[in-house]
Amino acid sequence: MSRTPEGSSAGSRAGGHVPSGKRALERAPLPERVRGFLLEGLLTGRWGPGDRIVERRVATELGISQAPVREALRELQGMQLVEGAPNRGMRVRELSLSRLRDVYQVRAALERRAGELASRRLAGDVTALERELARMREAAREGDMERQLRSAVAFHRVIVHACGNEVLIRHWELLGVEVWTRLSLRWLRTGLHENAEDHEAVVEAVRRQDPYLGRLLELHVLEYASRSTAEG
Repeated sequence: MSRTPEGSSAGSRAGGHVPSGKRALERAPLPERVRGFLLEGLLTGRWGPGDRIVERRVATELGISQAPVREALRELQGMQLVEGAPNRGMRVRELSLSRLRDVYQVRAALERRAGELASRRLAGDVTALERELARMREAAREGDMERQLRSAVAFHRVIVHACGNEVLIRHWELLGVEVWTRLSLRWLRTGLHENAEDHEAVVEAVRRQDPYLGRLLELHVLEYASRSTAEG
């Protein structure tokens, strides 16, 4: 039985089997699901640095038109995860320590402003932050790095989304914080420093509505940047 370079079986589709990728598309808005499918392919190693992502093949595997795939690839291009070349489609970009450092610096600036705006809006309510902090602690005890990372990103997302500035939120999400961290762990072998204890000071700053919450978040993110790029 022949397989396409994307790993999907033409014969199994003809026999009525629903591709696993298509099943994954059944639970969210289409553009978001296609983007998630492509990101998962990057994170699991389906596509590595320099590999070409063929729009037509992805669309065929998912049983959709090429338009949403093209849109998702443009979003990944905006995140600087893929790059286009004339007549060659999209290729996965190489990940370097300098690019990782750049992402951290932009993230730090965005989170500083988000913290400044969110401090008053949260009004000392740390319920969501404490929930993610508890999950980080549990993941750390169990040695579950993947879950620890997800909870750490969710922790920061609580503050960013509380800022009320939709443009800032959109740009923060486009950074792909979780994706960049996971790719740096996979491709550059950087260390994960999203420890629960490092976030306790942020929780306390939100609780007391500290006017310097933004600066605290900025330093918090930049500290991870210096550790990760130094270890790489």
